[in-house]
Amino acid sequence: MNWEQLLSLKKQGDTGKRLRIEQDETRLGFEVDYDRIIFSAAFRSLQDKTQVIPLSKIDFVHTRLTHSLEVSVVGRSLGRLVGKKIIEKYPHLQEVHGFQMNDFGAIVATASLAHDIGNPPFGHSGEKAIGEYFSIGKGKKYQEHVTPKQWQDLVDFEGNANGFAVLSSSRPGVAGGIRLTYATLGAFMKYPKESLPKKPTANIADKKYGFFQSDAAFFQEVAQELGLIPNKTGDDIGFERHPLAYLVEAADDICYTIIDFEDGINLGLVSEDFALEYLIKLVKDNIDSSKYNLLTTKEDRISYLRALAIGSLINDAVRIFIENEEVILEGKFPFALMDKSKYKAQMDDIIKISIDKIYQSREVIEKELVGYQIIQTLLDKFITAYDNKFNGTASNYDKLILKLLPEKHHLEKENLYDRLLHICHYVSLLTDGNALELYKTINGSKKN
Repeated sequence: MNWEQLLSLKKQGDTGKRLRIEQDETRLGFEVDYDRIIFSAAFRSLQDKTQVIPLSKIDFVHTRLTHSLEVSVVGRSLGRLVGKKIIEKYPHLQEVHGFQMNDFGAIVATASLAHDIGNPPFGHSGEKAIGEYFSIGKGKKYQEHVTPKQWQDLVDFEGNANGFAVLSSSRPGVAGGIRLTYATLGAFMKYPKESLPKKPTANIADKKYGFFQSDAAFFQEVAQELGLIPNKTGDDIGFERHPLAYLVEAADDICYTIIDFEDGINLGLVSEDFALEYLIKLVKDNIDSSKYNLLTTKEDRISYLRALAIGSLINDAVRIFIENEEVILEGKFPFALMDKSKYKAQMDDIIKISIDKIYQSREVIEKELVGYQIIQTLLDKFITAYDNKFNGTASNYDKLILKLLPEKHHLEKENLYDRLLHICHYVSLLTDGNALELYKTINGSKKN
């Protein structure tokens, strides 16, 4: 792979070339990508989607929105630091093509901003609830009517693939979805493969999948334009990662490791003394003890250590990327950057505590159970009504249910797989609160 191709400014539907050297510096294409995400309805909905604590009313607990903004900030720093090194190593990128250090930061910041845009309500349990509706729930009856790859999309519903659909799928009058540059889409694609074969290798790029069958053609177009390296044979579709996808992943890994832990501390799920022991291991080389000792509140002490920890991890991620840049370009780096971090043991310790004390806390489990019931009920009601309407067998109840479907989702889908995925997509874009209210309405338990 080469950086000239990887930094493509092309957008869906373009017929001509977009050259970096001809870009308007006040409205640079990579920065326009960021603006488009910020103003999208799908991004706004993240303000009421779970990061760790579902349906939490506590103001300091992160939602998907605040998490995504923080990942974007970390991603921008990673991108700029790496971009500076890349421009120094390949000066022609700047001298001939006009690329700047900040271009890398803009691309990684935007892909990081969008990294959770396809995640359903109620956190990762939302993905599982959608998948299990088909694998062991009422949706299992549809299996014999779709292809194996289409079925795998449904039973293993994936927020990353759904995110790619949010960013790129067309609907009447809106060609190309949010219409981002291919460079940004490439950086977004952490798992550039289809749902089958599932985890065919230990390569980090094969851990999950990155697009639904309905988006396969455009996904391949993006990958080929960027010069990504194919790594599957026969009819299977898969590629090595865009190098900047490693930075997006690192930004997410850094934030959820440190900031979810911080939420757990502020909620009282992890004791401060216990937490400090682990955080200080990350920052012992650059902590200012005199400044730290002046901090009188738990919140300020944790905030100070969090900032230092994130800084340490950013610098280490940049080091790992630059040391391995050539093998990354060859498609021969099958690891997450932070898996090679000198702080990996400390990060693993923190994640283990987060799993024990936060992710598996009673509050989280109770809310996730509620989320399962909500999502599976909504899927069943809307899929049944939508499919019955297509088949001409809609009852009056089905017609009433479909009146709750927003206008932009009233689309004709000839193919069963497309109909099923369309409703999954609709439900996935609901906020936690929207989903709960809709569930109460359908169950007749909503209080006016």
